[in-house]
Amino acid sequence: MERALNSFFEADMEAVFAVDDSPERISIPTNVKRQKLDKAKTDEECIDLTAEEPACSSSAKATNPKSAEPSAKQKAPAPAANTEDPDDGKLSLVSWNVDGLDTVSLGDRARGLCSYLALYTPDVVFLQELIEPYVQYLKKRAVSYTIITGGEEGYFTGLMLKKSRVKVLKSETVSYPTTQMMRNLLVAQVSFKGQELLVMTSHFESCKDQAEERMKQLRVVLKRMSEAPLNVTVLFGGDTNLRDTEVVKVGGLPSGVCDVWERLGKQEHCRYTWDTRANSNKGVRYVSRCRFDRIYLRPARDGPGSQMTPDHMALIGLDKLDCGRYTSDHWGIYCSFIPGS
Repeated sequence: MERALNSFFEADMEAVFAVDDSPERISIPTNVKRQKLDKAKTDEECIDLTAEEPACSSSAKATNPKSAEPSAKQKAPAPAANTEDPDDGKLSLVSWNVDGLDTVSLGDRARGLCSYLALYTPDVVFLQELIEPYVQYLKKRAVSYTIITGGEEGYFTGLMLKKSRVKVLKSETVSYPTTQMMRNLLVAQVSFKGQELLVMTSHFESCKDQAEERMKQLRVVLKRMSEAPLNVTVLFGGDTNLRDTEVVKVGGLPSGVCDVWERLGKQEHCRYTWDTRANSNKGVRYVSRCRFDRIYLRPARDGPGSQMTPDHMALIGLDKLDCGRYTSDHWGIYCSFIPGS
């Protein structure tokens, strides 16, 4: 892992993600010398992607995406396209490790992400494995979102918050003192329909032999969730790299905190967010199926909109893009929540 990261960051990566002004595509020039990226333009100068179709080979099937490899019996319908953006009162969320460290077809894959965001118009987006050129592209294309990042160098996490529905109050980055992989916790205090929320994302330490560090990071997150004021709903999501045994070893989830996948009945069709049997982006021969990406909820216990409850969960990104690859080596998670009265 360390050798791979060193090799990646020594490469001339800033030029791999040049963003042109055409709404049709991003170009990825090769053999270009390292150069500084132009600063992100203001919203008025940007191109909004909200009306585009997903950049998928089977985009007509976007409301019921099917992967080429896995059996259709393993899939449940994805959330319906939010074509009119109705204000139904629900909070919608997407969490996705976008694998920005993989530069193969990176431009096409980033455009695929924006197309899914345009299709489902989530209120909150948790992203992991961003790189700075990817962020510049998102700022240019996803102008209906406020974008907050957990770093500027190397790779890092990000939050996207829909401007028309989510008001940002403040944000911070919480360090993990003993991380060896540049990991931290990105936190934003926001307001949604009069209710105060704490939204948090992280990318826990990777690889099986980093279990101890990963559990330390989980403890930081759970402590932050448990100690939030009672009138605040807390949502955490990201690529946790967790194994179920590790959650047990830290004492399980504290009272009041739930794993959304478990709360919704442990539905098999959205169990595995990392699935090399179905996702061919890494091109590996072994089969690995893990629930690395997770969503945790701690509802507020009093105040407006208290007792927010999980409503729906589905995996997204199951269609191959026109470039022949998936948006990421991880599937994305889509969730919706019903605020209390």
